[in-house]
Amino acid sequence: MVLLGLLAALWLLGYAAACAADPFGSCRRCKGHGKTLKPNGRVKRWCRRCDGTGLRLRLGRRLYNYLRRLHHAGAR
Repeated sequence: MVLLGLLAALWLLGYAAACAADPFGSCRRCKGHGKTLKPNGRVKRWCRRCDGTGLRLRLGRRLYNYLRRLHHAGAR
């Protein structure tokens, strides 16, 4: 049980470091391309989820931004 807790803590620290180093991940809907393609390879439309950038904020970074805003609003 202790080993499981240590592994979870290690994974959490690694994920926090990944979110700090690279806060953006690939958009899952368009697979990071920023657009959806027709079978002939032409652009069907730009991805609405990522606004055509192909990037989305990671879940951990969104959580960090929310907690930082909450702390900042409470410290005023």
